[in-house]
Amino acid sequence: MATQNKLVGKMVIGQSGGPTAVINQSLVGAVLAARQQINITGILGARHGIAGIMKEDFIDLTTQSVEQLELVATTPAAALGSVRLKPGRAECEKVFEVFRKNDVRYFFYIGGNDSAETAHIIAEMAKEANYDFCTVHIPKTIDNDLKVTDHCPGFASAARFVALAFMGDDRDNRALEGIKVNVVMGRSAGFLTAASALARQAEGDGPHLIYLPERVFDVEQFKQDVRDAVAKYGRCVIAASEGISDKDGNPISTSGEKDSHGNVQLSGSGALGDTLAALVKDAFAGQKVRVRADTFGYLQRSFPTIVSEIDAKEARAVGDYAVGHATSTGQPGSVAIRRLSSTPYSSECFITPLSSVAREATEMKGEYINEAGNDVTQAWIDYVAPLVGELPKMGRL
Repeated sequence: MATQNKLVGKMVIGQSGGPTAVINQSLVGAVLAARQQINITGILGARHGIAGIMKEDFIDLTTQSVEQLELVATTPAAALGSVRLKPGRAECEKVFEVFRKNDVRYFFYIGGNDSAETAHIIAEMAKEANYDFCTVHIPKTIDNDLKVTDHCPGFASAARFVALAFMGDDRDNRALEGIKVNVVMGRSAGFLTAASALARQAEGDGPHLIYLPERVFDVEQFKQDVRDAVAKYGRCVIAASEGISDKDGNPISTSGEKDSHGNVQLSGSGALGDTLAALVKDAFAGQKVRVRADTFGYLQRSFPTIVSEIDAKEARAVGDYAVGHATSTGQPGSVAIRRLSSTPYSSECFITPLSSVAREATEMKGEYINEAGNDVTQAWIDYVAPLVGELPKMGRL
């Protein structure tokens, strides 16, 4: 790694993918750090990520007061606007042309694994063209599915939302007993759905069943699980990931529509909730049962006031660290978080190669899921609880 960086020029920063409650902390952390760097001669914010770069749709980020930026930092969702564009080489070449035209020497892209792949492609193009350039990926995703890092900025706040939502919904279900299904985001990774377990504070608290995409969803076993829970507790609260699938990998239910990446739409539809509610009614055929279903949908991503303190702090830290690394070394990479301790919680940032994060995703470890595949283990609680932070205590009569 270089001991001295001689790169001098402008920087571009953009946001990509699903917004989070703390993504603007990373943006502001990077911008404030860049303002202190003599190597960076201008700070350009790209409107709607890669799409904005190709159109040279930039905002000057050197003119705002610190007070204004700090307000943006605590505001959820992407202040620069996000994008659902997975660019190919042709699009990346266009981006690179814009960078050369504007003497951009630093590129910071806040996003998930697809954003890391974009950053990696552009970094390789710069190398091939012998253009002095540094690109750093700044991590974020509520799915918590990036490789290498212990966890992803944005996840803990969304997990806190899920835990609080289940905490309140379980009390509602206890007051008017019945069977309640809540569908949580998570196409291929169950981290967010698994966070629902934090709602439990005493024996009998829900969720009583948790279904994750890492395990095959068996319809008949599901029906039996619900019957068993009702027999034990007189009611049942269920957490189900939107990505649960059968043994052949087919989603249990979808809207039938596809997103811009060609993925079958799972979020923003009540299809799975309706399907699971119908299965529950079938499980109790001939009996009068109260069954309801909700889909949390996009509420999980950018809900204000429920932000995890650790999440906000680390989201700011990864933005600041990215700029410090780039300007001191001139080397590309992706920022990751290393957990140093869970009790008390502490962490640090480090750099991992872009290729180690690009494209590929990770999922819940086997040790976090119970043998029956319908709940989580204590190891999962030990992992996630410090990130989410202290939750309100529930009373009872």
